[in-house]
Amino acid sequence: MAGKPKLHYVNGRGRMETIRWLLAAAGVEFEEQFIQSKEDLEKLRKDGCLLFQQVPMVEIDGMKMVQSRAILNYIAAKHNLCGKDPRQSAFIDMYCEGAMDLNEMIMMLPFKPADTKEKELATILEKATTRYLPVFEKVLKDHGQDFLVGNQLSRADVQWLETILMMEELKDDILSQFPLLKAFKSRISNIPTIQKFLQPSSQRKPPPDEKTIAAAIKIFF
Repeated sequence: MAGKPKLHYVNGRGRMETIRWLLAAAGVEFEEQFIQSKEDLEKLRKDGCLLFQQVPMVEIDGMKMVQSRAILNYIAAKHNLCGKDPRQSAFIDMYCEGAMDLNEMIMMLPFKPADTKEKELATILEKATTRYLPVFEKVLKDHGQDFLVGNQLSRADVQWLETILMMEELKDDILSQFPLLKAFKSRISNIPTIQKFLQPSSQRKPPPDEKTIAAAIKIFF
């Protein structure tokens, strides 16, 4: 029997958090080996564990996988979260890429210079409410189903819920004009594996604070 996947990253969200979400949604237990110093990262590099000298890295099924999209694609394929046919997979990929574009902006906000954060936040909220949220609201309205693609859970649902919750950390009423997305959030959050991941005792990481940001900067920069 294969062991649990082992995740190598800092003890924070970053580009590993979506991987944590997808594993949890699939009901897969995982271990974490936290990178706590620049020396820890250099050791992984010197040991030949990082194909492109970068993390996140996930040890899974005998592989040391890097590149977050490749890792997500593998998990989704393995756990039937990537659609029933190429057409569904294409839409899932589009929705995931959109979610990741917005996720990336939110993820990088705490690392922006203090004098630009207010402007950056305004830009994120403007794009969220005029570009991304209307798209996903329309998707749900047009097909009238519980999930974004087909009528079963896919990685698109998981990644979009993660992004919704990140947006709500910036503006708690951001879904006020999007009733179908409010219902979607509730519905997907109550899937048992996801509900478990949303509990305080889970391996889900909190929003970055000053200590987390300083530690990440010390390791990666």
